[in-house]
Amino acid sequence: MKNQTYKVNEDPAKPKYYVLNMFPYPSGAGLHVGHPLGYIASDIYARYKRLKGYNVLNPMGYDAYGLPAEQYAIKTGQHPAITTNQNINRYREQLDKIGFCFDWSREVRTCDPAYYKWTQWAFQKMFDSYYCNRCQKAQPISSLVEHFAQKGTRDLDVACTEELDFTADAWNDMTETERQRVLMNYRIAYLGEMMVNWCPELGTVLANDEVVEGLSVRGGYPVVQKKMRQWCLRVSAYAKRLLEGLEDIDWTDSLKETQRNWIGMSEGAEMGFRLKDSEEQIIIFTTRADTIFGVTFMVLAPESEWVPKVTTPGQKAEVEAYLERTKKRNERDRIADRSVTGVFSGSYAVNPFTGEEVPIWISDYVLAGYGTGAIMAVPAHDSRDYAFAKHFGLPILPLIEGCDVSEESFDAKEGIVCNSPRPELDERCPLKLNGLTVKEAIAATKKFVTEHHMGRVKTNYRLRDAIFSRQRYWGEPFPVYYKDGLPYMIPERCLPLELPEIDKYQPTETGEPPLGRATRWAWDEEKEQVTDNSLIDNAKVFPLELNTMPGFAGSSAYYLRYMDPHNDRALVSEEADRYWQNVDLYIGGTEHATGHLIYARFWNKFLKDLGVSVAEEPFQKLVNQGMIQGRSNFVYRIKNTNTFVSAGLKDQYDVTPIHADVNMVQNDVLDIEAFKAWSPEYRTAEFILENGKYVCGWAVEKMSKSMFNVVNPDLIVERYGADTLRMYEMFLGPLEQSKPWDTNGIDGVHRFLKKFWGLFFNRDDNAVTDEEPTKEELKSVHKLIKKVTYDIEHFSFNTSISAFMICTNELQAANCHKRAVLEPFVVVLAPFAPHIAEELWSRLGHDASVCDAEWPAYNEEYLREDTVNYTVSFNGKARYNKEFATDADNAAIEREVLADERSAKWLEGKQVVKVIIVPKKIVNIVIK
Repeated sequence: MKNQTYKVNEDPAKPKYYVLNMFPYPSGAGLHVGHPLGYIASDIYARYKRLKGYNVLNPMGYDAYGLPAEQYAIKTGQHPAITTNQNINRYREQLDKIGFCFDWSREVRTCDPAYYKWTQWAFQKMFDSYYCNRCQKAQPISSLVEHFAQKGTRDLDVACTEELDFTADAWNDMTETERQRVLMNYRIAYLGEMMVNWCPELGTVLANDEVVEGLSVRGGYPVVQKKMRQWCLRVSAYAKRLLEGLEDIDWTDSLKETQRNWIGMSEGAEMGFRLKDSEEQIIIFTTRADTIFGVTFMVLAPESEWVPKVTTPGQKAEVEAYLERTKKRNERDRIADRSVTGVFSGSYAVNPFTGEEVPIWISDYVLAGYGTGAIMAVPAHDSRDYAFAKHFGLPILPLIEGCDVSEESFDAKEGIVCNSPRPELDERCPLKLNGLTVKEAIAATKKFVTEHHMGRVKTNYRLRDAIFSRQRYWGEPFPVYYKDGLPYMIPERCLPLELPEIDKYQPTETGEPPLGRATRWAWDEEKEQVTDNSLIDNAKVFPLELNTMPGFAGSSAYYLRYMDPHNDRALVSEEADRYWQNVDLYIGGTEHATGHLIYARFWNKFLKDLGVSVAEEPFQKLVNQGMIQGRSNFVYRIKNTNTFVSAGLKDQYDVTPIHADVNMVQNDVLDIEAFKAWSPEYRTAEFILENGKYVCGWAVEKMSKSMFNVVNPDLIVERYGADTLRMYEMFLGPLEQSKPWDTNGIDGVHRFLKKFWGLFFNRDDNAVTDEEPTKEELKSVHKLIKKVTYDIEHFSFNTSISAFMICTNELQAANCHKRAVLEPFVVVLAPFAPHIAEELWSRLGHDASVCDAEWPAYNEEYLREDTVNYTVSFNGKARYNKEFATDADNAAIEREVLADERSAKWLEGKQVVKVIIVPKKIVNIVIK
């Protein structure tokens, strides 16, 4: 830190490399040994690239807004900023102990007004933009206003909430309020009525990943579905680009597939089903327009606006009861759960092709946010429709010749079409598909629908717009005030709009978000400043937005801010952005596949449209590290006593297993005195030992405080040193796999580092010499350089640790203390064990840091083998091994084998039939 070794600036003379870890949230518990896994991996790679001559940006900061700090504030009254700052200081202290090469001069915190100024700025830009489908790009809302004034909605192809139709004259006749309401239908950041996960106990909307089985992850409180007016981001407008962009980035196939499924592109047709005895139509979207002749019922999502319209008085009570039940399930649960539920609305719709009446049902397997929230159900050829029809006894009409739907639906898009239409409907149906293949039938139906103006061909995406409002205090404030119930942006020059002080952090008694408690939270339009609520007159002074932004707001463009963190005039300067471009290596967990990674890609593409970001994709290569699981320890108490029996003897007693704190256990042996002091109930405990020790049981579980298996990295660093921790975490297994933490193996890594240190010293004296290395010594170190170079490039860090150990053993056996061998070894080890490498580099006489050394190149000449070991066999049975020169020909090998005294006993009294030589492997002598 003192020498600013890791501080970096743009340097056009060097190639750039940008390494980034996913933004950490500073929790009160601090780091456990599982957290640094990805940081260590990225640190190794960052150090390696610097040694390879790259200008490496490796920043760190904090995603500092979050519900835990707010919940703590509610319980204690302590401002979340104080809690967050304390947590950050704790995180920083722990990170520094492990020795990361972060450029701390670039640190950002999402709760810093200087940082969230640019989050607010981006939101305002989204509010002032719409998305043009034709040019696939965000455009200023002012150009849409011009279009409306000249053409109305004619020739318009833009992303919107609903299709509107009006003329230029109608637009020009609208009032300002009417125009603003229309524009809200097109803005990228907009206010909309959305179904949300509402948690009454927490008083806020929750994201899908914050809800499990109808309960909040934080606190376990009930969560219900509720329609609320929320700020939203039109992420769905970017669905096509989000999908196409996956082809240009280096992510795993599984992660790309997860994103493809989440974006969910499907091509199909929109058509209308007229309500019986009405001219109103329910619009449906289907990917199988050809199956319209097999429709036997329709299904509405519980949230559909059609539900109250089609529910008959006789079915009202039953429908309302069903809707109440479904409120407790979010969309993710509904997709995953295959159980069948539903209720009949009492109404019917008319099939536009056959004229037949079909009943309209309501079920939560249909989602309001996908398609139109209404489906035509074809149970013979859709598994969920089939299950529904079977459950409620509805007709199932097959449309493919020879298909059997007695036990399950026939979902394959293949075969010859039949019953389309059925014979008795043939005369009244203008479209006839019988005899066509499924592929031909789909194309014919789409063509017919389009030509007869019965609907339109359309590409749909499952991707939803992002709900961007939270009813919390601890989050970015919206730079928005309200005039006549409509939102207006505070001037850009007045940003940031900072959070006000409030007396409590809970919702108000009238149900408003916590910001409703602020007494100074109004906007004076003339003075352009925040003022007292008492001055609100809705003429010059107006109320400010009471919601705050969600957690993902601050983490959606932080990678750009790291490029230019102290710029008070722009999110990032053009020069810095053009130099750093985007993140070359991004490391983090798979849990962000459908949240952060979607939102950050969307945000970046929007900023690209503005000309702020030069790269279309923010993260070029993504590596997902696995999870380090806890290795729990157990003690075994004999029931109804305070006596504990060692694991090897427990089967002789009736015992209760109890989690013991792993920090009191070493190699599965319990520190009995520490255990007694752990809890008052154990002070008088007695122990039945085996071989004088109390041996604990163990199991691999999630690392959690409740299981007492959380290992604090500080304790490992204190006992073994930071380099041991770093190398051991890499040694546990492949980076991308989950693996248990087991301190039983850490001693081996620690011993390796001591052995490596011993190559440089005889006791306390410097043992390094300038002698010329032997061929074998050069072979050892160049083999290591080649192996570790390959491993780092392929993130196979665990096998590098093994290579270090092997090389050290070989050099120790050769009593090698030669500078020409040890110097490159130190450089290669430096990314993994920077502390010992830095010390040894200095002791080798270098004034500059080992970070500024040059990564050694391996020489293939030193890796060539002079001899090859052959297995010598007689009639296929191996008898001995023999070394031959690498360039020995087969004739020479045969002569030497037959002349070898070890062959004599096997050849005695035998005739050599032939000699088979497998190059560089086997010599087999066939005898009889």
